[in-house]
Amino acid sequence: MPAVSQAISLPLEEMVAQEGSCWNPGCAVILPPGVGVDVVEEGLAAFCTKWSGTVCLPSTEARAPRRTGMQAVDTDTGPSVEGKHCSPSSKPLGGPGISSLLFCLAALELQSVNWQTTDNGQAHHTDKFFSQELIVRRGQLFYMSVTLYRSLSHRDVTFTASTGPYPSESTKTKAVFPLSDKISGTGWGAQLMYNKNNVLSISILSPANAPIGRYTLSIHISSEGNYSTLKLGTFILLFNPWLQADSVFMSNHDEREEYVQEDSGIIFVGRTSYISTIGWNYGQFEEGILNICLSLLDNSLNFRRDPVNDVARRDDPQYIGRVLSAMINNNDDYGVVAGNWSGNYTGGQDPRNWNGSVEILKKWQISGFRPVRYGQCWVFAGTLNTALRCLGIPSRVITNFNSAHDTDQNLSVDVYYDPRGWPMDKGSDSIWNFHVWNEAWFERTDLSPSYSGWQVLDATPQEMSQGVFQCGPASVIALREGNVDWDFDMPFVFAEVNADRITWIYNAWTGGLKKNFSDPYLVGKNISTKAVGSNTRVDVTENYKYPEGSSQERQAFEKALRKLKPYVTFRATAAERLSTEELKPSISGKFKITGALTVGKEVNLALMFKNLTSDSKTVMVNMTAWTIVYNGKLVHEVWKDSVTLTLGPEEEIQHPVKIAYALYEKYLKADNMIRATAMCQVADETEVVVERDIILDNPTLTLEVLDQVQVQKPVTVKVLFSNPLDEMVMDCKLMVEGSGLLLDSLKIDMPTLHPRQQSYVDFEILPTRSGTKQLLANFSCNKFPAIKGMLSIKVNK
Repeated sequence: MPAVSQAISLPLEEMVAQEGSCWNPGCAVILPPGVGVDVVEEGLAAFCTKWSGTVCLPSTEARAPRRTGMQAVDTDTGPSVEGKHCSPSSKPLGGPGISSLLFCLAALELQSVNWQTTDNGQAHHTDKFFSQELIVRRGQLFYMSVTLYRSLSHRDVTFTASTGPYPSESTKTKAVFPLSDKISGTGWGAQLMYNKNNVLSISILSPANAPIGRYTLSIHISSEGNYSTLKLGTFILLFNPWLQADSVFMSNHDEREEYVQEDSGIIFVGRTSYISTIGWNYGQFEEGILNICLSLLDNSLNFRRDPVNDVARRDDPQYIGRVLSAMINNNDDYGVVAGNWSGNYTGGQDPRNWNGSVEILKKWQISGFRPVRYGQCWVFAGTLNTALRCLGIPSRVITNFNSAHDTDQNLSVDVYYDPRGWPMDKGSDSIWNFHVWNEAWFERTDLSPSYSGWQVLDATPQEMSQGVFQCGPASVIALREGNVDWDFDMPFVFAEVNADRITWIYNAWTGGLKKNFSDPYLVGKNISTKAVGSNTRVDVTENYKYPEGSSQERQAFEKALRKLKPYVTFRATAAERLSTEELKPSISGKFKITGALTVGKEVNLALMFKNLTSDSKTVMVNMTAWTIVYNGKLVHEVWKDSVTLTLGPEEEIQHPVKIAYALYEKYLKADNMIRATAMCQVADETEVVVERDIILDNPTLTLEVLDQVQVQKPVTVKVLFSNPLDEMVMDCKLMVEGSGLLLDSLKIDMPTLHPRQQSYVDFEILPTRSGTKQLLANFSCNKFPAIKGMLSIKVNK
């Protein structure tokens, strides 16, 4: 008796009652492995027109409930029983609707299906997925075999492949194709490779532009005037960056390995003069992640509004990318992550604590698709990167330093201070120390072919696009050329890397507003991504814009401004970069770091002044320091001071600034950022605003592997942490994640640490895949919200 995995059972009384039925009392009809069964609403769902070796279980093994219809029974959980043949019957079951039933016993001429998942997985570069289901890429042959109980001409066989809840041939979500001697054309096709010993070996081809998603494959058998249909099972079809005919084709091998196959990476954060990294576990191949990424599409607004059109449009990576950029945030739909930049993360998790996408996506699914709290830009970008790579779209994470958030599309960002030098939360524009988005690689069929390649997608909910918080795809090449009137969201992304910063002095007592300074070169610095094959930083700024101050850069900006001017809303200013003459100040100033910047220590700066004239100058200086979130949001003022200084002709002096730990410790957020500002006033001259954001270093979290690392061999990892403070740290927690190293994330409670005390914890990992893997750890406590550790581990076979 062949191996079986499912059975269809009918109550004993119903079997006996059917005149001319093909069952012996108590029999259960056995299906081959992987064959699915649909429960039909009315009457008996199984019938036969002809017998050829149907296998049954003895009545003592029947496990059917008393109900009409049929039910799948897992025979693997019961005892193995030798089969017997049911009595044949020449009279088929009758009754209304029988001819339309999806399943009939004639189809049980098919004994088993071999999806050849191992060989197909290797050929289609899907063997890394932690899944038993067949996963293939579009436009590429995959192979399977079916074993029959008797010989059958292949000319009697056709297949149906369908996807979505309402498949149809007109929307290209359903295809019916014969089993033939040769596949012709570029559509769906099936070719008989050989027919021997009742085994049909078949190759199946999908179109290179087929909608991606989960497909049902059914076989239709026509034999001696009888016709039957059987669902063989399901498979998942993905984009194919290895295939030139696919719109996501990427020709470079090393880039494909990095942007599709790499399941971990680093993300650049910090500020222009202090770029640092955090590790991120993309984990696109981990168990369940592919199903979750398909659920993203099925939970989108587009699918819920028009499922037929949505599924049909899943052939287009441009469409998929835009839908995913909306679904990763939760602002309009059943999206994944709730954003929070308040500095107060009660009711959720500090965004800095996440190590990767896997835990986030699983939390979203387990909760019934409720948003996971909380995320910020790198969390949205890291999670979107997982979804894009998982579905087969090459993608990478991009960090833009000094990133503008221009809310009114006038290519300027307005920043306000009061006369005392206090930053004002006025207006909706802002400049983020850094902002993280994604680039995805595909053709732009709606634009000229020269604008294909990298496309910006941004899942961080900043501004609505077509009524939804989504952003992109925006062609990187088109951005550089200033084509801001093209799809999608080009003005917003162009401003992120090109806008002017306009500084204003606002007097609340008089309502007076005075322009102080315009900086055309502050925004869009050090645009960064991870290098192919290493963790080094690659600067891609010149992909987005020509060198600052060059004639090409100037032309692109003027072109963008001309295209936007008809739509500009005039607030404090429209972009005045092209015509404004500004008064030159007589002094200059800047903040200089004079000591180590470490959490728990005093912050030591010097305010440097230079007299630019041959006359003496008296300067009134108002200084403040605020803790901030990385997007520039003010948290709390922690220090202020005022001083009057005199500078001789062309003299340079410095004024010390000291901010004690006791002043900032309660208000410092996980970004560890403090903004120091000085408003410098010389009588009868324009004010000089001096500003600097500083980042304090966390203590080190050290990870060590204590043995050689091999696949399926447990190994111990040690994590070391030293408390650098002169006070206790409590509520210590360690979170660890790593694809190919841990099946799930670890959460470990650590003991309270006394002042200057060192602590360590051991835990075990079990590698499941060879190669270089990345282990990521996050330590948090009441004094340090997020301390990151990362270790690259070489896993031997």
